Amino acid sequence: MFGERLGVGASDCQLHVLALEQHEDAIDIGDFRERPIAGKVGHRQSPEKWRFALTAAVVDRDLVGHTSPVTPRHCLIVRGGEVRDESHTSSMRVVADLRFPVRSSPQMNVLPRTTKTRLPSEVFDLPIDKIRSGYYSDAYFNYTQKVLERDEHRPRVLVQVFQRYSSVLGGVDEAIATLRECAGLMRDDGTWESGWENLEVHALYDGDEIEPWESVMTIEGDYAFFCHLETVYLGSLARRSLVATNVREVVQAAAPKPIMYFPARHDHYRVQTGDGYAAHVAGAIGVSTDAQAAWWGDRGLGTVPHGLIAAYGGDTVAAAEAFARCTDPEQNLVVLVDFENDSVGTALKVADALGKRLWGVRLDTSGTMVDRSLWDMMGRFDPRGVNPQLVWNVRSALDAAGHEKVRIVVSGGFNADKIRAFEAAGVPVDSYGVGSALIRGARDFTADIVMVDGKAGGKRGRDPLPNPRLERVL
Repeated sequence: MFGERLGVGASDCQLHVLALEQHEDAIDIGDFRERPIAGKVGHRQSPEKWRFALTAAVVDRDLVGHTSPVTPRHCLIVRGGEVRDESHTSSMRVVADLRFPVRSSPQMNVLPRTTKTRLPSEVFDLPIDKIRSGYYSDAYFNYTQKVLERDEHRPRVLVQVFQRYSSVLGGVDEAIATLRECAGLMRDDGTWESGWENLEVHALYDGDEIEPWESVMTIEGDYAFFCHLETVYLGSLARRSLVATNVREVVQAAAPKPIMYFPARHDHYRVQTGDGYAAHVAGAIGVSTDAQAAWWGDRGLGTVPHGLIAAYGGDTVAAAEAFARCTDPEQNLVVLVDFENDSVGTALKVADALGKRLWGVRLDTSGTMVDRSLWDMMGRFDPRGVNPQLVWNVRSALDAAGHEKVRIVVSGGFNADKIRAFEAAGVPVDSYGVGSALIRGARDFTADIVMVDGKAGGKRGRDPLPNPRLERVL
């Protein structure tokens, strides 16, 4: 078939061909995601990195969307979210999205997603009446709309939206929905005059990587129709891009190992839906609440929590067995094993008790604690919290007991830097759970009028910044 198994510990994958490149000219193939190509991917671990390779055939443009058996010829190396032909035996190169699970888990999808379709307005459950009324808008924008309307001054403007960082874009579909549903004017008789049909909007897509000062969206039309929405759509872009950028950073640090998005408890519950989607398009393979997964129609994933273990008298095995009885057998069962500060001993007990039903154990030792397995090893490393030696201790113990297939998930204070350090040291982690680090920082956006009635009209220093990547929103 298309692809063959390489290395050791290989797992199933899908290769979605985006385009074939010849020199610098990419071929536009439209919607490729409906036509996956089956393949196999394998890995070899070295102290420096994990290397993933796929053997595949590069034949001609008909390869795009091709599903028939072909003869393997070229070696493709995964780099980030792309697979490129490194053999140089043909003038053609494959650009593809390689999707594969870690240790054959059907729920794992570790590469960043790029969306080329837009979510419909209904998904966002916008408080339309309140947004239209200016309830969430800075007051001066509401006054601006009133002045323009009462003075019967209706300039046609071009607004461009940008930010100042290298980022991953989020919140675009939400911003577009705000414009589509809430642009307009309230007539004297209380009826709503929609302004969307009179606007021309161009935008990038959620998940796109963007550069400083790059225009991510332009809005052209009667300013009175949408001036009151600037606060709302800029806030959506800023918040979701912050999350998407942070998630993409840890995804790239851990690649190809999956990232679990765990910040729900560190922020207000009403941000979960949009933040979860931003994490999804940035490459997180799972979220912890149903709300975070709602916009793409999935469910939250979870582990056996400390609270349930405490409810069973601190008996992790009893709690895990009860959890297993009450959940879908197809759901990956992951159990926290640090409740008694004996991660090695608890991991072995859980693995022995649950057998094949156990997908993995999760290490979440507090940064103020030293796990029991490290007490006789201290002196040459920081033994607190979840550290490399603790992971090695658990992995070695599980392997020695015949539980080689049990995965190790780590969490507790992880960010991109800590993940990079673990990966550089070859620590045998299978998945990372990351929390508060993913919602910290800033990715502020600015919207400026740069053209008024077809002429330059922006403030000094704000010139039009055309962006050929923008696509018309219909």
